[in-house]
Amino acid sequence: MHPDSPECFSTIRPVSAVLSELLSRLFIHIFAAMATAGKVIKCKAAVAWEPNKPLVIEEIEVAPPQANEVRIKIVATAVCHSDLYHLLESMHKDGFPTVLGHEAAGIVESVGPGVTEFQPGDKVLPLFISQCRECRFCKSPKTNQCEKGWATRPNVMAPLESRLTCKGKKVLQFTGTSTFSEYTVVNQMAVAKIDPAAPLEKVCLLGCGISTGYGAAVNTAKVEPGSTCAVFGLGAVGLAAVMGCKSAGAKRIIAVDINPEKFVKAKVLGATDCVNPKDHDKPISQVLAEMTNGGVDFSLECAGNVGVMRSALESCVKGWGVSVIVGWTDLHDISARPLQLIAGRTWKGSVFGGFKGRDGVPQMVKAYMDKKVKLDEFITHNMTLDQVNDAIELMKHGKCIRTVLKVSSQ
Repeated sequence: MHPDSPECFSTIRPVSAVLSELLSRLFIHIFAAMATAGKVIKCKAAVAWEPNKPLVIEEIEVAPPQANEVRIKIVATAVCHSDLYHLLESMHKDGFPTVLGHEAAGIVESVGPGVTEFQPGDKVLPLFISQCRECRFCKSPKTNQCEKGWATRPNVMAPLESRLTCKGKKVLQFTGTSTFSEYTVVNQMAVAKIDPAAPLEKVCLLGCGISTGYGAAVNTAKVEPGSTCAVFGLGAVGLAAVMGCKSAGAKRIIAVDINPEKFVKAKVLGATDCVNPKDHDKPISQVLAEMTNGGVDFSLECAGNVGVMRSALESCVKGWGVSVIVGWTDLHDISARPLQLIAGRTWKGSVFGGFKGRDGVPQMVKAYMDKKVKLDEFITHNMTLDQVNDAIELMKHGKCIRTVLKVSSQ
């Protein structure tokens, strides 16, 4: 095509228009930041005052970012089962009041002293797993654990300090993020800068569920081409694990769930077989063993149920089978017969899919932009922050995969 031809101009103009729009938005955010930087912001948030009670839409105060912190305007956030776990299952009273939410995307409003990687207008994802890049875990390629951050207080699931207050009371920041709020403050070691062209209402899912399931298959299990896999639990995490198994080249992917309504979506994302344990009068591990000549090469438990964790392990073939615990829970002990492991099976765990957040999340965003990872297929409902309790009810009753809440305009 000649550079002066009309066809060439027709392809250039849309690109110029996109760049112009991005620059316009950037300047808007910079000017907005100049008006609010260094000041307390009053905004809307969904506050969980106590366990097992509906969230309350309140006006909260969000303090300016301190040293090494970033204040973020949340544009979109999704409801994840970990939010429900803290609210409805673990219910540690020391973890309240809190603002839940951790699977989100937004725009940097202002930064504190010492922050050089981010500036107002940057598109970012807050991270529930920090990456300080300095501790022994961050320096090791073997793990995505980090010695810094909220994870040192697992029952509370929040750091000691909070930049949020409501009605004169400190409100905890769930997993250090608290994205059921129009604004939040996060340490820079728990923020990932992403492609400025990325749609925030889509890539917000990469802040937890999709990265967790996909990475558990690709990074933790290390699913091999031509292998046979089983995924237990077909919520967003399990469906993302199915997608990860397919991406890794698995030949057969068996999706297991007691809700057959999940099977259509599982097949869209790569499942070759779907099994409902309720349709059988024998243990699911025996069903899978009969289907696969002794068991699967890889199994991933994505339900957060200790009984299912055992079934997933027992579904693996002896000698080399690998079973990965992905579902989040800390309520009960797990158990298994020693012979299951003596026979050569490996039982391991995965958090956030093994991704080091600040490095891995931008790569996952790029994979989505390059159409190598699906996100749109996971979004079953779109709501507003005011409808957060409706979104929680949908997830509690298994009526959604992911509900994305619009929090602020861009």
